[in-house]
Amino acid sequence: MRFLTIASALWLALCPSVRAQDPTPQDPSPQNQSSQASGTLSLDSDQAPFTFEYSTDRPNPANWIGLYYSAGGGPVDQEKGSSNSIEWKYAPRAQGSIQLDSSSLEPGNYTAFFLANGGYTWLAEPLQVIKSREFGGDVSFIVSNVELPNARVGDRYSYSIRGLVHGGNSDVRFSSEGSSDWISINNDGVISGTPTSSGKATIRVRATGANSTASAFFTINVAASGSPLLSQLKVLSVNMWNGGTEVTNYHDKQVRFFASSGADVVGIQEDQQGRHVPRLADALGWHYWSSGGDIGVLSKYPITESYGIISGPSRSGGVKISLDDKKQQINFFVAHLGYTPYGPYDTCFNHLPVEKILQHEAQSGRTPQMKATLAGMKNQLAQADDTPVFLVGDFNAPSHLDYVEGLKDKNCGYSGIKWPTSILPEEAGLIDSFRVAHPDPVADQGITWSPIYIWNSGYGKPEPRDRIDFILYKGQGLNVTDSRTVVVDDPKPEPNHRENEWFSDHAAVLSTLFRVVLIGLHDAKPVEYHRQTKSVMQREESINNTGSRDPDALVQPDEFKLQGEQYTRCSVIARGPRSTKKRTSVIWLYGEDLQSKRDRKRVIKLLKCFTARPNLKESMAIVLLAHR
Repeated sequence: MRFLTIASALWLALCPSVRAQDPTPQDPSPQNQSSQASGTLSLDSDQAPFTFEYSTDRPNPANWIGLYYSAGGGPVDQEKGSSNSIEWKYAPRAQGSIQLDSSSLEPGNYTAFFLANGGYTWLAEPLQVIKSREFGGDVSFIVSNVELPNARVGDRYSYSIRGLVHGGNSDVRFSSEGSSDWISINNDGVISGTPTSSGKATIRVRATGANSTASAFFTINVAASGSPLLSQLKVLSVNMWNGGTEVTNYHDKQVRFFASSGADVVGIQEDQQGRHVPRLADALGWHYWSSGGDIGVLSKYPITESYGIISGPSRSGGVKISLDDKKQQINFFVAHLGYTPYGPYDTCFNHLPVEKILQHEAQSGRTPQMKATLAGMKNQLAQADDTPVFLVGDFNAPSHLDYVEGLKDKNCGYSGIKWPTSILPEEAGLIDSFRVAHPDPVADQGITWSPIYIWNSGYGKPEPRDRIDFILYKGQGLNVTDSRTVVVDDPKPEPNHRENEWFSDHAAVLSTLFRVVLIGLHDAKPVEYHRQTKSVMQREESINNTGSRDPDALVQPDEFKLQGEQYTRCSVIARGPRSTKKRTSVIWLYGEDLQSKRDRKRVIKLLKCFTARPNLKESMAIVLLAHR
C-alpha cells in the first residue's frame, strides 16, 4: 500500500481505541529519566480483562501505563521505542488500579509498561499480557482441508492443529475419525507418530465442543527413509495491506489462505509493528520471525538463525531456515521498499524524463535500501551454491524485464528503463523466478499492483498496473517449475472492498522450485535404462562401460522404480573416466527441467566431478535426484 498511508495515520489520530500519541513528558530532567524501576505492575485476574494493579514510591499525576505489542515498539533503554502505545491511561497514585480497553485488541501477546511522568522511564518491570482468542458459539475449523509440513519414514512427527479451530470453549477436544496407520491425535489437537511408509498420509480430525462438533481433513507428504524431506519448495510473498485490517474477519481469511496455499515459506510485508506474524504463526502452528516492524517471515520449517534487520528502520531482513536439519537449508530475506515518489506515476501521470525518474528512485529510498539489502546479504550470496538464497517482497517499483518494446504502450510510452531495484539484484546474481517461468513479459505480465485500486482519484486517471512484487533466488541447481500471481476469489475494488475474501491490495506471488540434491552413495544394484527397449535392468555387477552411451543424451520421460521408490524422470548417463576392465560406477541424474543446453552442460560438469572422486566404489551408484 502506498498512498493510503496518510489516510491511515489520520484514522489512527481520530479513532479513540487506538492512541496515536503518548502523553507529553512533564519533567524531562536527567534525574527523573535515570530513576530505577522500583515499583510493581501486575494483572488483576479477578477483575475485568486488562485490569492492572500498580504501586510506586514516586507518585505523579503524569505517571501512566501503556500497552504495546510484544513483538516490538515499546520503550527501549528508558527511551521511546519505534511506535506509540496501543492503549494507555494515567496511573497517578502511589497505589491503585486501572483498566485498559481491550475490546479492539486482536488476540495475541502484549507488553504493559508502567512509566514515569509522561515519559519512558520504567517505574516497574514490564509485564507480559496475553489476549486469548475468544471462545463461544459453534466449533468450526477455519479451513477444512490442509496440507501439513512433510514427514519422513522412521522420523518422529508432531504438529499442533489447535489454532485452526475457533468457537466452542476452552475445553474443545480432538479425536480421529480415521487415519493412516501410524498417525494419532491427542485431546489437545497434536497430530503425531512415526511414519512407516512413504507417500501421502491422511487423518480426518473431529473437534468437539460442549454443544457442537466440526471435522477437517489433513494430509502429510511422507518422504522415503534417507531421502530429502522436501521434494520441492513453495515460496510465497504477500503484502498484507495494513496487516489485513482493511477487510472484515481478516484473521480467518488470512489463516484460510496461508493454510491452503501450499506455501512452505512466506515473506510478509505491512506487518504493522510486528502485530500479525506472531498471531498467524500461532494459528497455523508454524515458525516465525518478526522484525517488530513492517516485515516478517512465516515458515513451516524451523528458523534456526536470524540476520535481523539489514536495511532500517524495517525495510529488509532475513533468516536461515532448516528445511531438513543441516542437509537442506535456505537463507531467506524479505523486503518492503519505500513507496514515494512512485515510478509508474512518474511515467504515466507526470511523463518525466528517464534521468529524473531514476533520480526519484533514489529519492524514494528504494535504491539505497536495495543497495543496503544486498550488502547485508553479501556473505549469504557468496555461498548460495551451498545454501540457496531468496529475496522476496514488495519493491514498490517495476522490473526492467517488463519494460520492453512490446509493452511500450502499456507502460505509457516508456521502454528500456533500468529500474535499480531489479537491476541491482540481477547484478548480484539473483534471478527473477516469475520471469524464469514466464520469459515473455508481453504474454504474461504478472501484474501485482493492484487488484483493489483501479482508479486514481488524485490524478483522475486509471491506476498504472505493474508487477512490483517479486521472488528472487540464487543457488546452483535451483529450478523454477512454476510461478504465478495469486488473488482469492474476485475482490471488489475500493471503496467496496471491506467484505473481500482477499485481504490485500496486492496480488501475492507464489513460486515453486526444486533443487538437484545429492542423495548419496546407495548400496543398491546399479540401474541401466535401455533407450532401445524402454526397459530397466538391475545387475549384480557394475554397469559395462562399452555401450554407446552419449553423456549428453536425454531419454524420454518414463516411469520405473529405484530402491522401491517411483519417479517420473528424464535420465542422463555418464561414463566414469576411471574404468577398470571396462567396468565403472554409474551416475544418474533425473529431472524434467534438463532440456536446455545450459542445464545439460552443468549436469555433465557435475557428473564428471563425481565420477572422478577417488573413493568412489565401483559397486555403488551415485544418484543426483531433481525432485518433482
